[in-house]
Amino acid sequence: MILIRPSTFAVFLALTFSVLLHEDAHAAADNGGEAGQRPRIGLVLGGGGARGAAHVGVLKELERLRIPVDAIAGTSMGAIVGGLYASGMSANELEELVNTIDWTGTLSDKPERRDLSFRRKQDERDFPINFELGVRDGDLLLPKGVIQGQKLDLLLRELTLSTSHIKNFDDLPIPFRAVASDIVAGEAVVLGSGDLAKSLRASMSVPGVFSPARIDGRLLVDGGIVGNLPIDVMKGMGVDIIIAVDVEFPLYTSEELESVLTISEQMLTIMIRKETLRQIETLGDQDVLIKPKLGVYASSNFADIAETMEPGRVAVVEQHRRLVDLSLSPEDWNTHVTQRSVVPRENEKLAFVRVVHDEKLASRVFESRLNVRAGDPIDAARLAQNANRLYGLQLYEHVGYQLVEEDGGTGVEYRATAKSWGPNFLQFGMALEDDIEGSTSFNLAARLTKAGLNRLGAEWRTDLQLGTDPTIRSEFYQPLSFDSRWFFAPRMEAGQSNLNVFSDDRAIARYRLSEGDLGFDVGRELGTIGEFRVGVYRGAGSARVKVGDPSLSSLEFETGGAFARLRVDSTDSSSFPRDGVFGDVVWNLSRPGLGSDYKFDTVEGDFSRTFSRGKNSFQLGLRYATTLSSDNTVQDYFPMGGFLNLSGLERGEISGPHAALARIIYYRQVGDTTGDLFETPIYLGVSAEAGNVWQTRSAIDFDSMRINGSIFAGVDSYFGPVFLAAGFAEQGEMNVYLFIGALPR
Repeated sequence: MILIRPSTFAVFLALTFSVLLHEDAHAAADNGGEAGQRPRIGLVLGGGGARGAAHVGVLKELERLRIPVDAIAGTSMGAIVGGLYASGMSANELEELVNTIDWTGTLSDKPERRDLSFRRKQDERDFPINFELGVRDGDLLLPKGVIQGQKLDLLLRELTLSTSHIKNFDDLPIPFRAVASDIVAGEAVVLGSGDLAKSLRASMSVPGVFSPARIDGRLLVDGGIVGNLPIDVMKGMGVDIIIAVDVEFPLYTSEELESVLTISEQMLTIMIRKETLRQIETLGDQDVLIKPKLGVYASSNFADIAETMEPGRVAVVEQHRRLVDLSLSPEDWNTHVTQRSVVPRENEKLAFVRVVHDEKLASRVFESRLNVRAGDPIDAARLAQNANRLYGLQLYEHVGYQLVEEDGGTGVEYRATAKSWGPNFLQFGMALEDDIEGSTSFNLAARLTKAGLNRLGAEWRTDLQLGTDPTIRSEFYQPLSFDSRWFFAPRMEAGQSNLNVFSDDRAIARYRLSEGDLGFDVGRELGTIGEFRVGVYRGAGSARVKVGDPSLSSLEFETGGAFARLRVDSTDSSSFPRDGVFGDVVWNLSRPGLGSDYKFDTVEGDFSRTFSRGKNSFQLGLRYATTLSSDNTVQDYFPMGGFLNLSGLERGEISGPHAALARIIYYRQVGDTTGDLFETPIYLGVSAEAGNVWQTRSAIDFDSMRINGSIFAGVDSYFGPVFLAAGFAEQGEMNVYLFIGALPR
């Protein structure tokens, strides 16, 4: 028999109970802590634009310390980072995303040019000002935001595709809440269910910058307006300890308040900061506030966004003492990470493909542009590519997609949202060419497009140009099939321009040419890269002496004939292309039987090929124009001279019935602007040009070619490309140009 003293027995029971508790704690940890044996930790990530990338650094250090996150609430950029982390991405994956994403492209609506229809490519080339007004019932309408969020939406959709079937955010690998603001009611909206990608987009919709997101009938904008650090939301998610990360912009000092801009920023910061401080005051002694030292790093500075991650990591290191007790053992941490991983979709195929829209266009018009079909694998890149093809119609402020579970299968639903400022649109263009010595050409133009006039997608566009070359033109474009391949287009055009006339290579007069015609065309689109059309026309005009011997006779003439035209444009930019082909060939037949005074033909061709290596781009170009059967119809002379069109000569300084030009252009992008939201790239370049005009075809030879060239600096601005250039001719002539408008062709 063994005798045990009472005190010894008590110690034995205590040790036994302690061991059991220790084993239960490990069991609870192996089950993600749901048994309550470790505190539940909630992470609150505040808004701050580009400053919010510091949250990635915070997450990286929390993972290094093996500190689990059991719930996340975020606002704006905090919602983006937190939502992606909650959906299963790791901190390392988030870091790679921040480092590799094209922020300039993502935070813009400009579609890739390859996705534009050919008519929209024409709009972009002819009217390059990046601004569109809506016209409805005689009123001018503005978009609801500078950025509609097309590319950002598709990126968020791709990044959350693996959890797109989860509608309750409590069922995500980590329970999650996003905070947005109801711009109508002026109150906070906590998003805890629905479409995760759309919720993230709503939470960061900065008013005036991004258009609002509509969810469940509510118009939602950036949550930072009412709750930039949603600690109160986290308190409602049943956590024991809160880690809150504040990345708000600091208040300016009195010395820094030097302009109306900084004062306006200060006012907005004060309003947001007041609510944030109230939230911070509710933190308990067990909670941790992390405030990365970001200084005055701008919330719009996406060019250097990766620089904010390290301050986020350092801020966690500084709180190491308070956080270390929350760390899991390596074994428990591995279990926790495994439990929050997401099983990827593998070999899953689309059960159906459909398009939902709210316009007059027939669904078959949309379907003709899609190359994804039922039975295809679920591929985020391909689904996004097709959304961009629909967006390339430029009739919608947003085209997105969503995976839909229906009848036991998963399909894709594309949803096109009509422009709230439509259905009629005004675009603008400006062209200025000034040689600094008094010769100036200036034109201001606008295009009104009445789009979606019927189920086939008819449109009526009218152009008005005022200035040196006043012009008015109008065309009704009617597709003949749902795929918009064949079309007919009645049209009219009237305009004026200047034309120099020569005798023995000597300018003897400048005529003011006035001309107008009516026409009817039939054609076929060549996918998104080109168009072929033929047509007939009838018109009249006059040519009156503007400068020169007043005894020279003025001309009155009748025009009429037929034409065939082929245009191709696969360039990736209309301003400073890096790749692609541009071509335009026109054969015009003037015939007395169709109203012309003379029988003659003209042939015009313009071709260029651009290719690049690194930041260097090269463009090879060739132009040729000739008159067949006649050399005396002044109204059909071809002008030459001006920037990149024999740059050493004034604009239109020479003209004749036959013209040719060959040119080589080199330009280099200066500086690296990848990811910069507001900075505009600058280009430096040179050109070599050879060409001339001739009165007779027999006079065309290489010996009579004029050799010209230029050096230039260019910038792709809000108003289109802007050039400052100096042009040189072999005879010693020189011109300095300020040029604004589409790259001369």
